[in-house]
Amino acid sequence: MSDNQKTATLSLPNNESLQLPVYEGTYGAPVIDIGDLNKSSVFTFDPGFRSTASCRSDITFIDGSNGILLHRGYPIEQLAESSEYLEVCYLLLNGELPNETQKQNFYDEVTHHTLVHEQLINFFNGFPRNAHPMAIMCGVVGALSAFYHDTLDIQNDEHRTNSALRLIAKMPTLAAMCYKYSVGHPFIYPRNDMSYAENFLNMMFSLPTFDYEPNPVLTQTMDKIFILHADHEQNASTSTVRLAGSSGANPFACIASGIAALWGPAHGGANEAVIHMLEAIEHPKNIPAFLKRAKDKDDPFRLMGFGHRVYKNFDPRAKIMRKSCHDVLQAVGVNDQLFDIALQLEDIALKDSYFLDRKLYPNVDFYSGIIMKAIGIPTNMFSVIFALSRTVGWVAHWNEMIGTPGQSISRPRQLYTGAAKRDFVPLNQR
Repeated sequence: MSDNQKTATLSLPNNESLQLPVYEGTYGAPVIDIGDLNKSSVFTFDPGFRSTASCRSDITFIDGSNGILLHRGYPIEQLAESSEYLEVCYLLLNGELPNETQKQNFYDEVTHHTLVHEQLINFFNGFPRNAHPMAIMCGVVGALSAFYHDTLDIQNDEHRTNSALRLIAKMPTLAAMCYKYSVGHPFIYPRNDMSYAENFLNMMFSLPTFDYEPNPVLTQTMDKIFILHADHEQNASTSTVRLAGSSGANPFACIASGIAALWGPAHGGANEAVIHMLEAIEHPKNIPAFLKRAKDKDDPFRLMGFGHRVYKNFDPRAKIMRKSCHDVLQAVGVNDQLFDIALQLEDIALKDSYFLDRKLYPNVDFYSGIIMKAIGIPTNMFSVIFALSRTVGWVAHWNEMIGTPGQSISRPRQLYTGAAKRDFVPLNQR
């Protein structure tokens, strides 16, 4: 260690001590480098990795206490207000916003890859029609490596770039195919004359007998949803992608692993849970009773879409989604009791000291679920759209990890609490 290197002293059980380096990032708490612990007789114990920085990253920063989310240093509010999803994709992948030429070239490259291999259609036919779209998504994304094996050398920069472009471009096509297959409709091919969000909505809702014309408000809001879900630092699915990628697995397999992790109700399924909660409330007059249940620590009922594991302030994404939610409901003219429940619940919770004192503000999942339902997207597709949006974040983190010198396979330790060593007992003596 250099003379000016900050260190922390760890006293070990055997009366030894260890000097551990302390590093500081651009923002956030300093970290203690415990890498040398493997030379000692102890390991750290941190279930869920709540207090462990698993990597260095230049991509995204979250300050949950102050409601801050930055992508490559840019506040999410500014990106959602002034940027487009594909421009944010370029930023996450390359570290800087594109100039006009770079932006156009990137858009053209993504557009060039929107089609999927025609034989992939046969893959869909192996799934039951009532299969959950996320089950199909896990399978078809993992299968992409069988069709696009010409860019699987992860040490080749050009291969990694092409894989990233293919994943970002094909995810809307695959997501729409998952929906169409589940309802028995023919697949709609991508339209390269449309924007990213407009093309997705067209593939979702057009039919050979009917040309869907997306409302500009819905298209803009869909693009905003993509931006707000593009990346969120070292969450469960991103960490899964990094863990899988550390083994040298191909990018399509790594992204499929992220989709599997995202499928969990505690992660990507939260906005679907919001809709189920609103359906359970059934009528605005029942809101007080459900709020009473939410406050009862002995009642298993929880108010879905409120609070966040990271944000202890208002989720900055939720502020943006709140406005978009009201814009969409006004644009589509929906007269639905479910939305009345949601709006009244939002109003009451934002005035209730129980929720305010505990910083249980409506989060991005609360609003995004309502918006997508108003657009006409079924609840079982919510997590698929989350996966579509988050793909660029997964790819950016995967690419950053592969490009980091000295990267090795991830191998967490454990605290073993099983049986002590014992001798095998023959079957007739047990």
